[in-house]
Amino acid sequence: MGDPRKPRRKWRGPRHPWIKSRLVKEIELVGKYGLKNKKELWLAETLARTFRHRARSILGLPEEARDREFKALVSKLYKLGLVDSGATLDTILGLTAEHILERRLQTIVYRRGLAGTIHEARQLIAHGHIAVRGVRVTSPGYLVSRDEEQFIDYTPGSPLRERVKSEVTL
Repeated sequence: MGDPRKPRRKWRGPRHPWIKSRLVKEIELVGKYGLKNKKELWLAETLARTFRHRARSILGLPEEARDREFKALVSKLYKLGLVDSGATLDTILGLTAEHILERRLQTIVYRRGLAGTIHEARQLIAHGHIAVRGVRVTSPGYLVSRDEEQFIDYTPGSPLRERVKSEVTL
């Protein structure tokens, strides 16, 4: 086991840290999605890499096991909102970090108009003004599933909820 205060690392950084084209792309994504640092980007890249690796490993299985594992993988990715229900293996192999970043709570709060900017969305979440299914979530990196997406709103005690109600009634 290990010390519970020291969990294992959930991300892998780049093998070669000084490739200019990759650095430019990373800075672009950090700005576009309002990430705190590149570690959050590397976490998304690692998750996408894990799903792609799992899809590649399915190809080497026997036919009946391949169908079962493929259906399980597609249903998991569908629930996360990363692919459509009729996804093919090529669709799964085409997953990128941007697909993962689009499913973060921070991005969805911004896209739904609950915050004016992507950075404001991060701040609202961190300060406890956003709830998913009525439960306060304070992690901007929370991956929102497809069925939770419609239940994102301000927390019941948030002053922002009252401000929005007064603007709507005017």
